[in-house]
Amino acid sequence: MKQKIGVMKVKLAIITGASKGLGASIARRMITEGTGIISVSRTENSELAKLSAEKQVFYAQYFCNLSSPDELESVFSELTALLKEKQPETVYVFNNAGVIDPIGTAGNLNHAALIQNAHVNLIAPIMISNILLREVSSEMVIVNITSGAAERPIQGWSAYCSTKAGINMFTETAALELQTAGSSHKIIAFSPGVMDTDMQGTIRSSAKEAFHDLEKFQEYKEKGMLRDTETVASALTGLLHKELESGKVYYVNDLI
Repeated sequence: MKQKIGVMKVKLAIITGASKGLGASIARRMITEGTGIISVSRTENSELAKLSAEKQVFYAQYFCNLSSPDELESVFSELTALLKEKQPETVYVFNNAGVIDPIGTAGNLNHAALIQNAHVNLIAPIMISNILLREVSSEMVIVNITSGAAERPIQGWSAYCSTKAGINMFTETAALELQTAGSSHKIIAFSPGVMDTDMQGTIRSSAKEAFHDLEKFQEYKEKGMLRDTETVASALTGLLHKELESGKVYYVNDLI
C-alpha cells in the first residue's frame, strides 16, 4: 500500500492528487523547503520520490481512489496511524484532487460522473478533514483547493460550481467550529485561478453545446493566459508562512 523513503522531518504535508498538476508542484515546493510528503493519489509520481530521497526528506505514497468512501476510510486509517507514530510538529493538508466532469447542461448530466464529482470534490475533502481533526494531535493547517467557479454560475459546470461552492462553505463552517472550540488548527480555501493542467485540456475538448464558454477557454490556451502550476504552488506555499485567517478564501491573484 505504501512506500517510504528518507528521514522524518518535523513538518509533514498530506497532498491529494499529488502525482500531477498543482498537487505535484505543491509537493516539489514543500520538499525543497524540507517538509515531508504523504502523497494520496491513484498513481505515483516517481520524480517526487526521487527528489525526496535527494533532499533526505520523508516521503510516503498511499494509493487511493477518492471517489470510494470505503477506500478512503481504509487508507486514512493507515495514514493516521503513521502520523501518530511520527508525531510531526505541523501537518499541512492539501485537499487538491478534483474533477471537472460531467460538463453539460442540467437535464443532460451523466449520473455516474455526477456522483464521482461530488465524491472527489466535496465528500472526500470533508471526510479527510473530519478524520484528521478527530485523530491527529499535531497542529494542522488544512488547505481546500477551490475555484472561482464556486462564486459564479458557469453554464455547463453546474456540478463543479456546486461542489466547489460546497467546499467553501465547509471551510467557513469548520473554521467557525474550530474557533469556538479554542483549537489552534487552521482551515482555509485557496483559489488557484486558471492553470495549464490536464483539467484545462478536458475543458477545451468539451462540446460547444455542453459548455457555453468553450471558445473563451480555448483562447486562454492559445494566447498563453494559463499560469503554470509551479508559479501557483509557489504563491500558495509562500502564503503558509504568513498569519492565516481561518475560514478565508485566498485568491492567487492577490498573492502574485
